[in-house]
Amino acid sequence: MLFQAYGSDFDLLLGRQTYDIFSGFWPNAGDFPMANAINAATKYVATHRPDSLTWGPVKNLEEDIVAAIHALKSMDGPDLIVVGSSTLTSLLLEQGLVDEVVLITYPVLLGQGKRLLSDKVYAQELVFLDSKATPTGIFINSYKYIGPLKR
Repeated sequence: MLFQAYGSDFDLLLGRQTYDIFSGFWPNAGDFPMANAINAATKYVATHRPDSLTWGPVKNLEEDIVAAIHALKSMDGPDLIVVGSSTLTSLLLEQGLVDEVVLITYPVLLGQGKRLLSDKVYAQELVFLDSKATPTGIFINSYKYIGPLKR
């Protein structure tokens, strides 16, 4: 249900660590709709080690990540989805390159861990679009991105 929210035609925008984690799992995940969609998606990766990108289809975002993402957003094509990639997500929010935010909440409290966003991301305004709940208590909330919060 998590990736079904994106439909069957999307590309992935990933930071290097998330790409490495995904490439260790999804190519061997089996033949089912979510795995097939993720494996078929073009992976656009922010990395300084493009020669080691082996799970494709894959493209390096090059040195100027912001310019590369502007170019991708100006082209016709499938939606670009960011999963994980907290450093990249923070950059996208800082630069106003977000159209929609999907927050997935799992019924788990960790108490500590990595922050969702960097300290450089200021308050952002979102407008609620949709909410779905799974039978296991996972909530998938979608919001339209408006921009920096007006004071």
